[in-house]
Amino acid sequence: MHTPVLIVGAGPTGLTLALDLARRGVSALLVERAPDLFPGSRGKGLQPRTQEVLDDLGVIDAVRASGAPYPLMQSWEDGERGARWDLMERDRAGDPSVPYPDIWMLPQWRTQEILHARLRELGGEAVFGTALTGLTQDAERVTARLTGPDGAVRSVTADYLVAADGGRSTVRRAVGIPMVGETVDPHPALVADLRLTGLDRADWHIWPKAPGGPLLLCPLPGTADFQLFAQFTDGVPDTSPEGVRRTVAERTHLPAEAVTEVRWASDFRPRAALADRFRGGRVFLAGDAAHIHSPAGGQGLNTSVQDAYNLGWKLGQVLRHGAPAELLDSYEAERLPVAADVLDISTSLHRAAAGTGGDRPVRRGERTEQLGVGYRGGPLSVDTRTGLPEDALRAGDRAPDTPLSGGGRLFDVLRGPHFTLVAGGGEPPAAPAGVRTLRVDAWGAGLFLVRPDGYLGLATTDPADLDGYYAAVGLRH
Repeated sequence: MHTPVLIVGAGPTGLTLALDLARRGVSALLVERAPDLFPGSRGKGLQPRTQEVLDDLGVIDAVRASGAPYPLMQSWEDGERGARWDLMERDRAGDPSVPYPDIWMLPQWRTQEILHARLRELGGEAVFGTALTGLTQDAERVTARLTGPDGAVRSVTADYLVAADGGRSTVRRAVGIPMVGETVDPHPALVADLRLTGLDRADWHIWPKAPGGPLLLCPLPGTADFQLFAQFTDGVPDTSPEGVRRTVAERTHLPAEAVTEVRWASDFRPRAALADRFRGGRVFLAGDAAHIHSPAGGQGLNTSVQDAYNLGWKLGQVLRHGAPAELLDSYEAERLPVAADVLDISTSLHRAAAGTGGDRPVRRGERTEQLGVGYRGGPLSVDTRTGLPEDALRAGDRAPDTPLSGGGRLFDVLRGPHFTLVAGGGEPPAAPAGVRTLRVDAWGAGLFLVRPDGYLGLATTDPADLDGYYAAVGLRH
């Protein structure tokens, strides 16, 4: 069997990539070792930039319908309510350039269900219970050995393989790419999804001075569940239902029997790690296979989705539109520095919160929204203009949403797998297939080519600059 792209791992990263490729008409085989989608809430915060990605992928209505804004934090001590505060900075309301100004809470299992449903609408599917058990590659292809749930082994070749199989990535080890990291916090933690009585669902409840370490219970929107997070200053977490109930009873005013059901539980030790490279030959690393984050700041899932979003259009241009294979080199060049910066943010937030004794986690705002992530100075960011003001929009920046004079907004035009040529101060020139054109004067005079992932690739005042950029990304008149 041959497939243009083999994706290993059907978490948020693999599902996003498979979905993006499907809408581009690129066949991909998505395999997942587990028998079904991941069942837990783990990554529950969707940052503003990720919501824009999900809008483009056609799932934002389901995401918004299933989730909710983050609740306020409510502290407890000795069975009494204490301070109540907002973990989030909510200061972008009314900004027309940011359609989704606040982080949105949605349990990871539900995000994955929505992505999988959309993938199936587009004719794709995930093959569960299928593990990658061998891998070789040469200059022409990747050959993978896949073992199914019945133990049957088959060989699959692919033009490219993407490792989206998590922090313990089998693919990363097979390719021999090292990952260097550190323990962010020596204390292990317990995370669980549970149902309980005796606690309201209006707030995110925290017991910062609980014996044994702080405990948090967060109501998960669209469900009857709470997500439990408990850090252990001594000992190790017991993930059994009895162990989860005992932890709740020991650290809160709730009795063990208040926990009526434990739906999922896991333990982990917060780490930060980064792969040396995001590519080895025809194999790419994405998501946790490339970078591992502390949960502080809600960065891991979001960075992973955007890895896939960056890689998807480039694979599409190479495999469907004849773009030079060198276009794929830009994936590592763009995403590895972003992942390194995000790791610094999540690690610093975790340690800052630990420095308060868990009493009040550090507020999240502009640093964590990922709206400022961009690729200025990257290999696909070309800006030929001079004399720009300090706050000018530049190649490599996220294209901000903008109201259009004829009604609607720019993101309505950007939505889809195409490029968009925006002209300011005049009408846009004719463009090749795969490029939409429109006039928007809000960005100033010039021509701005917006990549399929919503970043400015080229910014120029000379139409002659367009053809060279078009050729580099597989666009031809």
